[in-house]
Amino acid sequence: MNASVVAEFMKLVKRPATWLIAVVWMLLTLVFGYVFPYFSYRGTSTGPGEPVGEQALSGALPAELASTAIQGMPLFAGALALLLGVLATGSEYGWDTVKVLLTQGPRRLSVLGGKLVALAVLMLAIVLATFVVDGAASVVVASITDSPVNWPPFGELARGVGAGWLIVVMWCFGGAFLGTMLRGTALAVDVGLVWALAIENLVRAFGSVVDFVDVVQRYLPGTNAGSLVAALGGSAQGQPGGTPGVTEVVSGTHAAVVLGAYLIAFAVLACVLLRRRDVL
Repeated sequence: MNASVVAEFMKLVKRPATWLIAVVWMLLTLVFGYVFPYFSYRGTSTGPGEPVGEQALSGALPAELASTAIQGMPLFAGALALLLGVLATGSEYGWDTVKVLLTQGPRRLSVLGGKLVALAVLMLAIVLATFVVDGAASVVVASITDSPVNWPPFGELARGVGAGWLIVVMWCFGGAFLGTMLRGTALAVDVGLVWALAIENLVRAFGSVVDFVDVVQRYLPGTNAGSLVAALGGSAQGQPGGTPGVTEVVSGTHAAVVLGAYLIAFAVLACVLLRRRDVL
């Protein structure tokens, strides 16, 4: 198992798509978390829009790092994590390497388990890098706006890292499950992105007016990911300065439990499919 984890992690690190996804991830978190809020503050520094500008600036300062760094993870970062999970498992079928790999000796569950552990470690590294990059950006914003540099408590940062990791690993394992189930990347990417970016938004739109839809949305992965971010201080979608994908539908505890259940379910289902189906 350890050899499989190391091998799969090295495959991920050496893959250009991994670095491309990581770079896009960092650029998006910087643009939406710091660049746009800064220009919003500069553009509304006086007049009736001044409170909105001040609110935008406050989210880009070091004191709000724990929530700002993870506010994009329910939606755009989650979609990128899902894409990475699909590529990690689905590409093996397109290249026919899964057939070669499994005929060389490693057990099926050892191979897939190595992939999942490697993906979880990679997601932790990217989440930590997000906090480092965002922390540096928040210091820059504080410096050019003459704002105080007050860091959040360590416990708050740790909760932010843990919540962000749980969210993106859940999406990543969902992508790995789709890649395994559909034995490829194209359809798996399409299904995953349509669900994450379209279907869940439609369900949330009708959840406020249809009772049974509201009950359903409380157990959807995207809704719970957004609610976990909101529980840690993220601005909900629809509020001034709110972030798309962040919701206040359920409590933080409910969200964490549901996300953990999805994470485990995706991993177990992927293992069951790989073990029971003929890959040759």
